Amino acid sequence: MSGGPPRVRAMNSIREPENKEPEKPATKKKPTNEKQPPQETESNNKSKKKCGSGKFVVLRQKSMNASCSSNASSESSSPLSRASSSSSSWSHERTAVRRNAVMVRKKQFGGGENELLVGNNSTDDFQLQIKKRCAWVTPTTDPSYATFHDKEWGVPVHDDKKLFELLSLSGALAELTWPIILNKRDIFREVFLDFDPIDVSKLNEKRIALPGSPASSLLSELKLRSIIENARQICKVTDEFGSFDNYIWNFVNHKPIVSQFRYYRQVPAKTPKAELISKDLVKRGFRSVSPTVIYSFMQVAGLTNDHLINCFRFHECTTKGEARVKDGYLEAKTKVKEFEDPMDVGFSRAVDD
Repeated sequence: MSGGPPRVRAMNSIREPENKEPEKPATKKKPTNEKQPPQETESNNKSKKKCGSGKFVVLRQKSMNASCSSNASSESSSPLSRASSSSSSWSHERTAVRRNAVMVRKKQFGGGENELLVGNNSTDDFQLQIKKRCAWVTPTTDPSYATFHDKEWGVPVHDDKKLFELLSLSGALAELTWPIILNKRDIFREVFLDFDPIDVSKLNEKRIALPGSPASSLLSELKLRSIIENARQICKVTDEFGSFDNYIWNFVNHKPIVSQFRYYRQVPAKTPKAELISKDLVKRGFRSVSPTVIYSFMQVAGLTNDHLINCFRFHECTTKGEARVKDGYLEAKTKVKEFEDPMDVGFSRAVDD
């Protein structure tokens, strides 16, 4: 062995293989405080879908932002112009909110089966009152029939001409539907002389049923003849009972029947009371007065209140029927007092003595 310190190989002299790729410098991580763009997630999409029913709130917020931006842009103007711009923007906002509310409400509730939208523009806050109709009045129902339901159907009728008209139209249901009858109502009134029983009883059955006549386009010859014959029988009933009103309302004791049905399927096609009235009318010579026709007549003339209890017309028709009963009771009471006049009583006693 030779003297001296051992040799040490230098580390720098070690060569790396030529095929090895150089290492990439490590990338610096972005700081966490930078704002990242919002990512839409399924929860956001669900929330957006859920907010579809609350468009009223979103639209109101947008309109409020628009009004605030308009007010901010006008800060440099005079106080008078600022006041006028703020009031005009508020009015525009309020009208926009009302329109949007109606549109949203129509989407939410107008698509229902039987709801009526009523807006109150007199107040600052736009109030929508949703009035429910009977289930057989739907958004696709003919407007004439919807109006008929809201104003006439179920209202107690005590006029002989109107009762005769409703009886005739109810008999026409065997061949036509209510929407078609109501759309031709003016022709019915023109042909049958505003349904005056005395005038209709004088009509010539052969002439009115001639082909090409206005009446022939309404109903069959059998139905046309039955209306004329019923007018004659109503005149006889009027001579016997004083009016057709007294005769027909006597079957229900001059008080409407309140059915209080909750569902459409509960409304019957006929009742024992309708069968009783039908039998008596047939005995008197009336035509086309089956129990089904008579019950339809009772419904439309208000002898029975068959509006569903959740319909807004139920309470209105019930109130009108009760008011009529009270008025009739007061009239009867005043008549009794007239007969019990002291002078008459004293005169009767003197005659008895």
